[in-house]
Amino acid sequence: MNIWKKTFGLIIVAGIILSVTGCTTTEKKTTSNDEKNRSSVAAIKKRGEISIAVFGDLSPYGYLDATGKNQGYDIYLANQIGQDLGVKVNYVIVNAEERVDALKANKVDLVLANFTRTPEREKVIDFANPYMKVAIGVASLKDSVITKASQLKNKKVIVNKGTTAEAYFTKKQSDVTLEKYESKTQQFQALKDGRADAIADDNSYLYAWVKENPNFEVGIKELGDISTINPGVKKGNQSLLNWTNKELEKLGKAGFFEKAYNATLKDFFGSDITAKDIVLEGKLK
Repeated sequence: MNIWKKTFGLIIVAGIILSVTGCTTTEKKTTSNDEKNRSSVAAIKKRGEISIAVFGDLSPYGYLDATGKNQGYDIYLANQIGQDLGVKVNYVIVNAEERVDALKANKVDLVLANFTRTPEREKVIDFANPYMKVAIGVASLKDSVITKASQLKNKKVIVNKGTTAEAYFTKKQSDVTLEKYESKTQQFQALKDGRADAIADDNSYLYAWVKENPNFEVGIKELGDISTINPGVKKGNQSLLNWTNKELEKLGKAGFFEKAYNATLKDFFGSDITAKDIVLEGKLK
């Protein structure tokens, strides 16, 4: 009888040890997975810094001022995100075609570089809720302004590599010769130099650019579908995606985006453009 009692007691002790060991293993596994995600909210807070991809040459959305400081609508939002996370913002300057790779290579945690949400991009990264709306516009010289897509046939049109404008003309209007450039600065300079007949880009960019360059006009204000501009995160980073969505909704309810428009965009557009034409309130569309 004593032997059975001892044996039974040993079995119970062994079971407890296995149970504790199992729980410890599970906890370690969870911790390990969280640590591997360098862009989780917990990791960002622990690090005390969030890396955000932005443009450095696209006024008034993301650009460097005369002192080298980041400015613009995207920066206004990024600063608020950093403040609400309680961390410092590390700005990483990117070109349009570098945005996806920057996320995939863990060079940045978040992209706020006027990132248009598209089905192709959604296959490789995740998008949070929108904070701006946009369509493709076409600008050309005011003296010979192009007002219809049919007028672009056999014409040279400037686009920025990796943008929705490039994708649109490649798929929808192959009778146009595309002149592709790496940066916004390069493409606008090419148009000024007369290296093409027109430029195609997000209409919101062009509205601001033609105000500073009155010899040009946005003759085609909307081409193709109306799209949204959304923050981008690495595929599967549910932690930061969920936090960003809640943040955008909270900011929208507080009237943040109209305030951001008035502070960063209003002076760059003509009187016929209002906040409602450009910004969204951070809700899922």
